[in-house]
Parts: sequence; structure tokens; C-alpha cells
Amino acid sequence: MIIKERMSASVEGDFVIFLIGMRINQLWKIHRWVPVIMAMGRMLRELYAHPEMGLLHHESGFSRTIILVQYWRSMDQLLAYAKSKDAEHLPAWRDFNRKIGTDGSVGIWHESYMVKAGAFESIYANMPPFGLGKAGKLEKVGGRRESAAGRLGQDDYRKLS
Repeated sequence: MIIKERMSASVEGDFVIFLIGMRINQLWKIHRWVPVIMAMGRMLRELYAHPEMGLLHHESGFSRTIILVQYWRSMDQLLAYAKSKDAEHLPAWRDFNRKIGTDGSVGIWHESYMVKAGAFESIYANMPPFGLGKAGKLEKVGGRRESAAGRLGQDDYRKLS
């Protein structure tokens, strides 16, 4: 469903943006990188089946480098999932280190960002619900929310539009 109006995301409280992905360094070593992709799929299915774990939503992009943008309720929940002996992540991480380690065939990476309430802004036009707008909720842009400065709550928002 394409929303033709200008919209902005709102999220209650603090949240976390977690970027995670992999890079296929040796394309011909399919037996190395396919299991990593499959493990990520299992983790995402688990997280969506258990919203109490804290994942709010994710988006992904695929090329030689696969990127997942994940929105989490809190850093505590993200770290708890990463360390949980009962979840999919820890076995996948151990398997990666045992089978691939530092052989150079597949790269993995992540970055974590803690976002304080109100310390973000977004705009969507002619888009379906997406990204932070799907992790939180979408609101029509108008008045104070017309500019990035206004969405950030800055007093001089009209001067910057």
C-alpha cells in the first residue's frame, strides 16, 4: 500500500538501530556463505515469532554485501538475544567461527546505535510503510513536522525549512 502523503515515523521512548550483515568475499565458495544466509533467516523467523525478545522490525538489501537494518526496543534486549543459550544466534555464531573463522571467504559485521527518545527524524513520501515507520508508527507531516528541524523539536524550525 503506497501512502501518497508525506509521513514521518514516531517511536515511543528510546530504541536501538542495529545494522548487521555479511559480505561474500569468495563467490565460488557457496558452501561458506549460504549457511550464513540461512542462519540469519532462522534468527529473523525466531525473533518475529517472539516479539517479547525486542525486535520491532527489519529491512534488508542484497548485493555482494547483504545489509539488514534492525530496529530493537532496547540494547538490553538485543544483547540478551545475542547471549541467549536458548536462541538461534549463539549456535550460529559458534558455527561461523568454527567453519569460517578468519579464512577470508565470508565477512560479517554489525553496528549498534542507541537512539534517545525524540533524537531522530524521518520523512517518507509515496512509500509503503517502511523502516522506522514500520517499527513505530506513521504520522502525517504538517505544522511543526514539516521540516527536519521541526521534527527534531528545534525552536527555529521555520527558519531552516
